[in-house]
Amino acid sequence: MARPNSSPKASISPQKKNSSSPREADFDIQQELSRLQEVIYESFHIPVSRWTIIDEDKVLEQLEFIGTKIPEAIRKALQVLEQKQEILANAEAYAQRIIQQAQEEAAEILDESGIIQQAQHEANQIRQQVQSECEAIQAQTMAEIEQQRQMANGEVEQIYRKSVSEAQQIQEGADEYADAVLTRLEQELGEMLGVVRNGRQQLYNHSAQRQTNNSGKQLSEG
Repeated sequence: MARPNSSPKASISPQKKNSSSPREADFDIQQELSRLQEVIYESFHIPVSRWTIIDEDKVLEQLEFIGTKIPEAIRKALQVLEQKQEILANAEAYAQRIIQQAQEEAAEILDESGIIQQAQHEANQIRQQVQSECEAIQAQTMAEIEQQRQMANGEVEQIYRKSVSEAQQIQEGADEYADAVLTRLEQELGEMLGVVRNGRQQLYNHSAQRQTNNSGKQLSEG
């Protein structure tokens, strides 16, 4: 099959074939397109013309291989992106369990003091803030997944190159976010427990003072 040789090797940089691993084991669309380009560039060029004799079977075989692998690449990319929602949901559930446990412990310690109202108010604020942030990130994640699905119809190559790195960044960002939320929660709970300890100490001091005063009165009356 003869085709005009209209441009030099510029659009796709050819890459050497990696004979150590099968093509099916690690599909790379850029590498497969480079192989297709190599088939064209290595074909016989008719001198003093713009025509090249191309092995049509090799070209069709390479195109068929790329066509069968692209849907799988898209599925894997979207599967990685969809894992963001599960990571965020787990982080939110974990944060809510921590908040609930802190509320229960604070209620047991502070049920005799007015500080319990302040502790509950702060815990509710933390829970609402965490829930709001998680819902915002979840909505953004769903929007990004939908955008990636729409782009898959016309921009398969671009999605495959970017989806893996974006998914890794999202996973790292989710881990960092969860760690930051839990760190902030730990600090706030530590401050809350400090307030509780101070309140109990004051109650203890007042009780001891009252006992001392009562003992003095009894001695004076006796």
